Amino acid sequence: MRHAQSLRAGHGVRSAPRAAGRKHTPGQHAWRPVVPVLVLCVGLWSGCAAVDRVERAAAVPPATVAAAAPVPSDAPQAGCAASAERAMRHRTPVAANGDHKLALVSGTVYTWRGSNAPRAVFQGAVQVAAGESQAYVLDDRRRLLGWPFGSDQTAVLLDEVVWMAAGRSGLLAIRCDGSLWERATAQSAWTRSANAVVHASVGDGADYYVAVDGRLFVRGSAERGQYGNGLLTESPGWTPVARDAVAVVAHSDHALYLRADGRVLGTGGNRHGPLGVHGFGDKAASWGFQFAGVRQIATGRRQSMAIRRDGSLWVWGEGAGFLPRRVLEHVVACSSGFTDNIALTTDGGLWQWAPGELPARLPLPAAL
Repeated sequence: MRHAQSLRAGHGVRSAPRAAGRKHTPGQHAWRPVVPVLVLCVGLWSGCAAVDRVERAAAVPPATVAAAAPVPSDAPQAGCAASAERAMRHRTPVAANGDHKLALVSGTVYTWRGSNAPRAVFQGAVQVAAGESQAYVLDDRRRLLGWPFGSDQTAVLLDEVVWMAAGRSGLLAIRCDGSLWERATAQSAWTRSANAVVHASVGDGADYYVAVDGRLFVRGSAERGQYGNGLLTESPGWTPVARDAVAVVAHSDHALYLRADGRVLGTGGNRHGPLGVHGFGDKAASWGFQFAGVRQIATGRRQSMAIRRDGSLWVWGEGAGFLPRRVLEHVVACSSGFTDNIALTTDGGLWQWAPGELPARLPLPAAL
């Protein structure tokens, strides 16, 4: 079992702690607009998501645990449910929230804020996520760990996790059995919400998940059209609002989802253009076409992004225009925060740019 390491004050490398709850010291780009057939294009982050086939899901009554009892480290690691295996394919190595960012490059997690230089903080991760004030990693032992940005204290939050999403309101985690668990910001209790889940997203006022049968569910605020069903009234509990979904991303008061055929649709608030012309200036109350030929999506406060099947990255929204613009090639993952976008390319390059700018490659510290 690994121990946390410290390289030097404020610049240590975090390894996974021993047990749940214990604190440890962790140590080119030509702008080419494309004219869509109907309206415009929309892209997924805090993270990006991939296309897959569809199976079947079932919602479950809520169940709450004090802090989700951890699985002993020497327990046998049985195979996960089919829906959990699918969820693993959506793991993203980059995450942005506000001006905080994380990236998993060649086994090392880097974190930085704004335009500051990235610094290495953790090893042994398979996914990263960013909350409003917390950084999260999923390690190679299926443990979800977190720490406040700027802190050296890392703790295990939940075991047997295969995928996670973070946002302003808290965390969503898919466990090995395919069940979806949630934890509100500043709370320690986890609540079981659904079974057979393959993807999810935490928005500012509404959260979403995709069931294994392709149904898209939403819960929370609806006054900005977040449900996409034409209504602006919040419904109790999780409400099905779309079908044929494989992934969903949300930010501020809007959301996008990716269909199995590679088409992207979006709904909700659109003052800054993350939904293109669909409801621009105010909001859209129904799901509207955004883009096609897509395998991953991401969205932030002001922009949306899509990685097409050929690996090209397209951006639209504030500073980029209503129509998607091609900005980068050979992209494997992307994420968008309040003002900056980040992307990872197949050669391990980490890129960042603000609306209206071209991507710039970030220098990384020497490999750890």
